[in-house]
This record gives sequence, C-alpha cells and structure tokens, in this order.
Amino acid sequence: MIIMAKTSNAQKAMQPVSPRSEPMQSRSIKRTQQILEVTSELLESVGLNDLNTALIAQEVGISVGSLYHYFPNKQAILYAMGQSWLDSIEEVLKEIQDWPLEQMPLAEFIDQVIDTNLQTYRKQKAVLPLVQAMFSVPELRALDERHDEMVIAQMSKVFKRIGLKKHIRERERIARHFLEVTHSSYLVVVNQNPQRAARTLADLKLMLNCLLKHHLGGLGE
Repeated sequence: MIIMAKTSNAQKAMQPVSPRSEPMQSRSIKRTQQILEVTSELLESVGLNDLNTALIAQEVGISVGSLYHYFPNKQAILYAMGQSWLDSIEEVLKEIQDWPLEQMPLAEFIDQVIDTNLQTYRKQKAVLPLVQAMFSVPELRALDERHDEMVIAQMSKVFKRIGLKKHIRERERIARHFLEVTHSSYLVVVNQNPQRAARTLADLKLMLNCLLKHHLGGLGE
C-alpha cells in the first residue's frame, strides 16, 4: 500500500510533455523550431539545472506567456527535442536494413554502421546533456527506454542477416552490448578533437570486430 501511494504521488508530480497544439501554419512551425534550437544551445551552454522557460523565452525574443502557447513547460520542450532525435535514429536504422547486409564483409559493415550512426549524434546539438536528461528526468525516461528498445530490436535483425545464427534472446543480448558500447563511445567522440576522435573510433571498430567475429564463429573476413 505504501509503495502504491508513493508511485501515485510521483505520477501526480509528472509534468505534461505534449505540446499545446500541433503547429500547422508556417509561422508556428518556424517558431516551434526556433524554440527547439534555442533550447539546444542553452542546454549546452548553461546546463539542464539552470535551463528554464524564462531564459528560453528571453533568448527566443518572446514572452513566457507566448512560449506557453507552444509548450507547457521545460520538460515538454526537451521531450520534443529527444523525440526528434530518436526519429533521426529510427531513419538510420531503417536505412541500414536496406543495405545488402548478407554480402557485406564484416569490416565494411562495422565501418558503415558506426559512421552512419555517428552522424545523428554529430547533428544533434547538445546531444550529451540531452541524453543525460532523457535518463534522469522522469518525464523523459520513456524516450530513453524507446531508444534502447528500438536499437536492440533492429540490430538483432541486422545481426541475423549478417550471419549471426543464434536464438533471438541471445541476439538481443549481443545487440544490447553493442548498443551500450557504441552509444557511450559516440557521446565521447562528439566532444573530442578530430585526432582523438579518430583514435577512439578505431578502437571502437576493433572491439566490435572482435565481438561480432567471435559470435560469427570466426567468419566475416
């Protein structure tokens, strides 16, 4: 009973993350995009704790009341940012499924997977604090879970096509390992200078080559 009460109170404290309304007119769409871009820049410069709607509105050049016409709170803006980023990751995963995976040498497959996925991390402003927010802010936790589930499910299918003939549960386990290693490495690489980033990526590719080659039974050359 006590546990249920605590859960109920936590749910009541959750902020709504849906936008006030779906922007339809060109002006509203541009304003919404401006709010998201400004929030990305502020998230990187001031951090999550000091980010608030008053600061966002000031940088956008509108009143807080006008900002609330688009988003009810800070969490809703961050949720929209995270959702947009996940949509770009989903597009990449779909693109990978269209590759001739069965014919690709393992090294080429790893190169293309890493390079293609890394682009989504480089394009997203303030990707590290955004990912941290998705993990730590209760209203954004569903995005973090969606990200993991989406990558694991799709990469499990990809691994089967490149020759990893294991039970789906085992492929999902390997896919989760793949996710944890690549995700954390991408977040490091985007903040490194080009020389260090190149070395980190080379190490990442070497680790993935060893991991997948082992589960492919030594195949993949």
